[in-house]
Amino acid sequence: MTILLFLAPFSVGLGLMAVAAFWWTLRAGQYEDPAGDAARILLEDPEDRPAA
Repeated sequence: MTILLFLAPFSVGLGLMAVAAFWWTLRAGQYEDPAGDAARILLEDPEDRPAA
């Protein structure tokens, strides 16, 4: 039963850290252009090919 006294605050703290990390990515603009990123992966870039 005493393990719950340790695990409950730990899980709440872990959840708060996850929310803080998500908020940080929102504020940093990580999700600004998902359509552009999806289209950019389809472009042929000669620098991405292995050396012959």
